[in-house]
Amino acid sequence: MSLFNNPKSERTPEELQKWEEEELNTGNFSVLTQSVKNNTQLLGYVKAFNRHCNMVLQNVKEMWTNPANKDYYISKMFLHGDSVIMVLRNPLITS
Repeated sequence: MSLFNNPKSERTPEELQKWEEEELNTGNFSVLTQSVKNNTQLLGYVKAFNRHCNMVLQNVKEMWTNPANKDYYISKMFLHGDSVIMVLRNPLITS
């Protein structure tokens, strides 16, 4: 029986993992999976943004985790909203 024909509740953990990997590589989440494969993170201050998540960032540090550990400093940057996956507030900064 195919992994896609039986309900999730009847699948083994191995079948579920195989199905999830298949979904991440070819399903709706494949665009997100491909976009985060470059293993980069940006750390900086948001100076301006709009409803499309376009942002102007200041004092940005770009951190690469693979294949080599590299860090770059960028004084100002415009970040297109399509490439924004998550925005977190710095808990160390008081408002």
